[in-house]
Amino acid sequence: MKTRELLLKLKLAKGISIKSEYRFYQWLKSTYDVIPDELNITAEEISETLMLSKNKSKTFINFYNSDKLNRELDHHINHVKWITIIDDLYPENLKEAYLPPIVLFYFGDLGLLENKALAIVGSRNNTEYSVEVIRRLIPDIISNQITIVSGLAKGVDRLAHLAAIANHGTTIAVIGTGLDQYYPRENESLQRTIAKNHLLLSEYPVGCRPARYHFPERNRIIAGLVRSVLVTEAKYRSGSLITANLALQNNRNVLAVPGRIDSELSVGCNDLIQAGAKPVITAKDILEEYKY
Repeated sequence: MKTRELLLKLKLAKGISIKSEYRFYQWLKSTYDVIPDELNITAEEISETLMLSKNKSKTFINFYNSDKLNRELDHHINHVKWITIIDDLYPENLKEAYLPPIVLFYFGDLGLLENKALAIVGSRNNTEYSVEVIRRLIPDIISNQITIVSGLAKGVDRLAHLAAIANHGTTIAVIGTGLDQYYPRENESLQRTIAKNHLLLSEYPVGCRPARYHFPERNRIIAGLVRSVLVTEAKYRSGSLITANLALQNNRNVLAVPGRIDSELSVGCNDLIQAGAKPVITAKDILEEYKY
């Protein structure tokens, strides 16, 4: 089997964590000086490299050899766009980040991954403050050919994507479902626009519905794709702060918009600034991070 198709098949196999998937890729790198284009390996041998328990190993082997999984594999090979971590088109900055996905599914312009990129994240229940912040900052960011990356959630994510499009820029949405799912449903039209004219990314196969743990997992991809992460509004211990912390782990720049000390949605940003994040007052504060 072609090695990249084997990685896809592993991605489609049920019950395998993203850490186990990456462990298999690390095994490939440590076993071969140059990862071969084709690889003959049994489900039992894969199970050993994944270090699965006896019960999980049995379940994995049975499903890996099943007709159902082979049908899913055939469908994704022939009807879905995807790249693997061993492909030349896979972004180098993501490959070097924390726990990179072994497979990415996509619609749209994969060339956007080569652009300078800024992640904009924040509260799903933003105030008008985020609306005004994004309105002020986005035009200058877009005019400097920086692509906006976010997670297509409610609130700040949606605002960031819409502002990029309205200012004739480019945007990348990293979602926590399969490419054919819409979550939240109100973003269906926006998701279709991004898939057609920009770039829609997911590490989850077609048909995969939203799950609570998908979104923290999705955040590491957002942090890995960009040079800087900007947080506009965030509660204490919010999902946006998870993205910011992942960015720090990946040696990315963390930027935060300072807010009122009596605003619950500014607590996270103000804490980030106290911890060393760069405060953002104007677009110039962001553009300084892209000079070199």
